[in-house]
Amino acid sequence: MIAKFSFLFSALFTVLLFSIAHNAQEVRRITYNKVSVDIVIDRPSNYSVDVLIAFPGTVATDAETIPAARNILARVKEITNRTDMMIVSVAYPQEGLLFGDGIREAEAALLWVKEKSKKELKRKIGKIFLIGHSQGGYMVTRLNTMHATNGVIANGPGPLNLVYRCGLEEMGQAPAGAVCGLLRQAYGTTAKNPAAYMARSLLSFTSGFRSDILFVQGLQDKPIQLASWPTFKQQVTNCTTCQSRQFVEIADAGHTALFDSPKAIAAYNAFIDR
Repeated sequence: MIAKFSFLFSALFTVLLFSIAHNAQEVRRITYNKVSVDIVIDRPSNYSVDVLIAFPGTVATDAETIPAARNILARVKEITNRTDMMIVSVAYPQEGLLFGDGIREAEAALLWVKEKSKKELKRKIGKIFLIGHSQGGYMVTRLNTMHATNGVIANGPGPLNLVYRCGLEEMGQAPAGAVCGLLRQAYGTTAKNPAAYMARSLLSFTSGFRSDILFVQGLQDKPIQLASWPTFKQQVTNCTTCQSRQFVEIADAGHTALFDSPKAIAAYNAFIDR
């Protein structure tokens, strides 16, 4: 009987812990300057917090944006050494949009955290950092040309060069995807209108960084990313209108280098703990 009671108590306690952990995350639709977007909020018990605003990578449909936001939140929380960090993960829209147009909602989320979150989340906000993976890295890099924060982390940011990427698809050398398909509908081929594709590429956003930024790139990433990485790195290095730029390249890691490499994780924590 005692053993049975002990087992039941243990099971109930496990369920309670799961419930507490689950309820610590809140999905909320926020609005800033008439632009609305869904966010997932993970709040520590601390009243005074720093904030990480996280941006996930590409998804196929908007039904996947909240799961993707939850996933990047979990990955970021796992590698962050601090327990007093509030994480706000942004489910920016993607389906049916031309690549890069989600920057509107990404900016709204950042400005909401800056100007409204203290009152609405009842926390004293200290430093604000941006962190993004893949297309999320593209978003935070672009946001860094628009607004100052306390630091930006971009892992495997891209696409770096949509002329190159979509050109490969047009020649049948890469699988067709929604990103290039929508751009082709709007602008025609890369051969006919390369400027329109380049204007949305991350290679067009390599100057004017308003905050220090850490780039993490796995050198076992896909060839379509690595083909333009040296050019991107050089353009960012050459910037004369940027705050501090730091590059961490991981020889034995792929697209998720920031979350897989102890070296990258250590560099990330050192960056936000400066």
